[in-house]
Parts: sequence; structure tokens; C-alpha cells
Amino acid sequence: MATIEPTPGRTFLPGARPFTVDDLFKLPNDGNRYELFNGSLVVSPAPTPLHQDAIFRLQMILHQAMPAHLMVLSTVNVRASDKDFYIPDLVIVPKVVARSVRLMFKPSDLLLAVEVVSPSTKAHDRGLKSEAYAMAGIPIYWRVEPDEGPTLYVYELDGDTYRGPAAHKPGTTVTLSSPYPVTFDPADLVGNWMTS
Repeated sequence: MATIEPTPGRTFLPGARPFTVDDLFKLPNDGNRYELFNGSLVVSPAPTPLHQDAIFRLQMILHQAMPAHLMVLSTVNVRASDKDFYIPDLVIVPKVVARSVRLMFKPSDLLLAVEVVSPSTKAHDRGLKSEAYAMAGIPIYWRVEPDEGPTLYVYELDGDTYRGPAAHKPGTTVTLSSPYPVTFDPADLVGNWMTS
């Protein structure tokens, strides 16, 4: 992952610094994930197979427990401001909102944002994203750490910051009530990746 900080007098993209959401539309469609954090451009490579499988497995778990009025979606665009643009691995949104969105969600549309940590996103998923998602008002943030068996970290908004995280280790049954009741073992998110 590369982070490109806005630097006055140095041109990387057309337009003024710091980077804006409009600048993102000038970038190539090259398989990388481009996000903005206070005008800083963060570039992440395409996810690994383990990362993609963990996202898929969690999406299925969430989908099976989900009330009919909600939807679980992967890799959606979330525009928090002209200088803040995120692409969470998974989100939970009201179905009525999802039907009306064409390109970008607002943070207030999200009931849950999920990131599955990969080697290239560790620092951002553990620190920067939890701070940014809290500042944007996203009520719940889940961080999945596949290399920890995996472990699920649950953050809940308390004012302007997240409370927690509460850590849920593999081999234990987790029952969470927000944004709706769901029960699973974090080990289910990696299947037999760690044993085969």
C-alpha cells in the first residue's frame, strides 16, 4: 500500500492539492483501490485470495441472518467529504437506501463497516480507518484479522470515538446484537485456509 501525501508545488494528479473525490475519477481503472483520508491518497493492491474468501464467507453469514429491510454489500464507495472517500470491504445498509444510491453512499447510510486486514492494509485498517469511520459517524466497525486465526474486533461508536474494540477469538461462538442479531465463530471466516 502506498500513501501519497498532499505536497504543495508537486503535481501528481491534475488539480489542486489536497486530493479530492473528483481527482479519483481521473485515476486509471487498474485493479487498485484508491481511497482518500483528509486529502491523502491511499492506494491498495487488489485483495489476496484469503482476503477475498474471508469477505465472501462473512458476507454469507451476515446475509443469512439479515432482516429483510437490510442489505450486505461489498466494496462500495463511501464519500464522507470532498477529501474523504472510503471503500470498506463490507457494509450493512437499509435496502431502501441501497436502491436509491447510484455511485456513492454517505457515512450516515451505513449501519456497519467491515475491513478484512491484509498485509498491505494493516496500519490503515487498525488505526486510520477506525479513526476515520468514527469521525464520519459510522456506528459500528468490525476489523477481521485473518492472521490471528482469525480474530474479529468489534468497535462501537461512543460519541465521536469508538469504544473497544472487543476481541472475539477463533473457536468461540460470538453473538452480536448490532446492527442485528448474528451468531458465528470467527474461525468460519477462513475455512480450511489455515489447516490445509
